[in-house]
Amino acid sequence: MKLISWNVNGIRACVKKDFLNYFNEVDADIFCIQESKLQEGQIDLELEGYHQYWNYAEKKGYSGTAIFTKKKPLSHSYGLGIQEHDTEGRVITLEFEDFYMVTVYTPNSKAELLRLDYRMVWEDAFRDHLKNLEKSKPVVVCGDLNVAHKEIDLKNPKPNRRNAGFTDEERNKFTELLKSGFVDTFRFIYPEAEGRYSWWSYRFNARVKNAGWRIDYFCVSQILKDKIQDADVHSETLGSDHCPVELILNI
Repeated sequence: MKLISWNVNGIRACVKKDFLNYFNEVDADIFCIQESKLQEGQIDLELEGYHQYWNYAEKKGYSGTAIFTKKKPLSHSYGLGIQEHDTEGRVITLEFEDFYMVTVYTPNSKAELLRLDYRMVWEDAFRDHLKNLEKSKPVVVCGDLNVAHKEIDLKNPKPNRRNAGFTDEERNKFTELLKSGFVDTFRFIYPEAEGRYSWWSYRFNARVKNAGWRIDYFCVSQILKDKIQDADVHSETLGSDHCPVELILNI
């Protein structure tokens, strides 16, 4: 099974930059996007052979997620079931016969860490959501988690130590997720791989210099660890300030 996740930084803009050609070429079984930045009715994507699930933010042109899947799920839900966390369209959960598929766009802690306290509350609520799902069947979770976990996951760790996405607090929450029973699939396959980033600033020619961050992930329940066949970061794919990440899962 091929799974793709991509923060498209505005699906309407990304469609103008060859999104559909990439989508058709990659031929994923499940394709997740984050930061769709639109409201219902603002785009009509013709994705033949796919069921579409969209979660929109209340705020116009902000956040939002979607999942496109060849196989129709047994059920679907949007958000975490907690009002304070469910106005920004950040989570979609699909239930399949053998696993849950979750896509997430984790809140950014913002400049000067204005939203770090909220981010900490969010992290605990989201982890609880995943662990509750796990009581019935394994979980595959993907998306823009807005954190580079280790120094190997970004080009310039030292000057970014207290910047959003690389604070000790955010990194510790990701560690908690892994300790709770999840596997970072890319690091499972490539524990020492350097320079494999999924996001680059639009400033300072960062992408040309590959001065990036790995903040987009596929994580799976420990019970699925032996079913991980491969993982990849498609840095050659343009259209957003993020690139797609991939998981091949024998499930």
